[in-house]
Amino acid sequence: MMQSRSHTCGELRAADAGRSVKICGWMENVREVSAALAFVVGRDFYGTTQVVAETEEMVRVFRSINRESTISVSGTVRERASKNPNMPTGDIEIVPESVEVLGKCIYNELPFQINRSREADESTRLRYRYLDLRNPEVKKNIILRSNVIAALRKSMTEHGFMEITTPILTVSSPEGARDYLVPARNHPGKFYALPQAPQQFKQLLMASGFDRYFQIAPCFRDEDARADRSPGEFYQLDMEMAFATQEDVFAVLEDVLPPVFAEFGKYNRASGAPFKRIPYAEALEKYGTDKPDLRIDLTAADVTELVDGCGFGPFEGAVVKAVPVSGFAGTRKQIDKLCADAETVSGNKAYWVRVDDKGELTGGIAKFLTERKARFVSELNLAPDTLVVFAAGSRAAAQKTAGALIKLLGALCPQHMDAEKYEFCWIVDFPMYEIGEESGELEFCHNPFSMPSGGLDVLLAAERGEIDPLTITADQYDLVCNGVELSSGAVRNHDPEIMVKAFELVRLGEEDVKAKFPAMYNAFCYGAPPHAGIAPGVDRMVMLLAGEDSIREIIPFPMNKNAQDLMMGAPGEVTRKQLDELHIAIVKPESGE
Repeated sequence: MMQSRSHTCGELRAADAGRSVKICGWMENVREVSAALAFVVGRDFYGTTQVVAETEEMVRVFRSINRESTISVSGTVRERASKNPNMPTGDIEIVPESVEVLGKCIYNELPFQINRSREADESTRLRYRYLDLRNPEVKKNIILRSNVIAALRKSMTEHGFMEITTPILTVSSPEGARDYLVPARNHPGKFYALPQAPQQFKQLLMASGFDRYFQIAPCFRDEDARADRSPGEFYQLDMEMAFATQEDVFAVLEDVLPPVFAEFGKYNRASGAPFKRIPYAEALEKYGTDKPDLRIDLTAADVTELVDGCGFGPFEGAVVKAVPVSGFAGTRKQIDKLCADAETVSGNKAYWVRVDDKGELTGGIAKFLTERKARFVSELNLAPDTLVVFAAGSRAAAQKTAGALIKLLGALCPQHMDAEKYEFCWIVDFPMYEIGEESGELEFCHNPFSMPSGGLDVLLAAERGEIDPLTITADQYDLVCNGVELSSGAVRNHDPEIMVKAFELVRLGEEDVKAKFPAMYNAFCYGAPPHAGIAPGVDRMVMLLAGEDSIREIIPFPMNKNAQDLMMGAPGEVTRKQLDELHIAIVKPESGE
């Protein structure tokens, strides 16, 4: 028995008929049949139960209570004459003897119908999130999140990892995104920062002698929202291993994640170990993205040489990628929409040609390829009834458009996409450096903490001009599932000499490294073990498991796209006294800026 109630609203069954019980919950609905008969639905966290009022007095009691008030009902269970197979408690009902209002809903009208809250405007849902969460369909995602996190914790502990929490108030660090700053009251003019990730702390734990660390870590980044990214804060399964290589990290996650996805996912199939490994450069060439969805069996081929000089203007002097789609039965209208959608996604036009059932090239740009049809069909191994879509431009533009086409074709052609499964892959061999778009100079491509493949020797070779720094790869890896990047990780650069040399190539010296990362640099000077780690995003993981398109559906109290909490009114204004205590003056932008 639970306090204040004998049973939950999802517990009673036919075997309980004749028992005196007490349930508590929200009054979801009242349906009056007559002055002396009404059907009431009570709902709590566990389910719903029907209550039948069979006297005029009891009907008046329920009529006087607004929907969504919390009530307590005492009565007798009886078997229903007309059972409801769609309700777990559909074999029984309660005949009430007394009703008590525990928490009155004072409003006659609700912002939305609770069981249809997902149909409401998102702003309204977020403003009344506590009502939205009463919807069992919304609540189940939060329950799923809890169960997934519990399973991850259990598995990580079984793999010998120790859960350690790291600081929330720390120092601003150049890690790629904007920091959230917190003024330090006792240190005028100075600020704490909320951590973008526990990156430095977990590496310091390795230098401190802890062998295997993990936590469900909150991370804070002042970034714009996307469907798969929540502004403000997010959570990740953060982990680090001492005396470890890339292979050690892969072995852990390939053991931890598939059972969780198979048990809790919308689909009960998940790829097992070992996950497919794809070098970064190959992923861009073959799939047009470093986040390929391997459920789709389509790939892109480089046909630049094949179409060179064909006379089609957009192909002249461009890199050209082709995506063949066998068995395509779509209409011309569908093809035009496909090309238009690809242009919307990538910003670049797409083109097409068809191999008809006789093996002839038809439609689209067929007239430019007729003379080289035999070679075209042979080199791409094209069967009759095949559509070929093209992307052209710079290498990056052609790759991006080809990636968009592959994703769109996967959704359009079910024979080319095994949709109901979770397909993992590792993207490996990321470039260490790139040429910055704004600076035009050499910059770190992704994570400056990564160990360059080849260590100090390859950095010295680049310094001497013997190799191009852009050819240096890092021992860095991404985990991708169904086209969603779940995580980035790396073997860490734990050697101060290698670290300084890596930064020197981007025009930063030892003093800059000491200034930007003082604790970590100094700790490594006292002898740090080789270590590696990764941090899969919990929010994205649960979003995939729930089959949701928006990450806000799996977060209990999410912000909107503008990083606002409409329910709590955050961000909000503070008093002048609070600002004075923090030594802060607000300077409003001039009009017109």
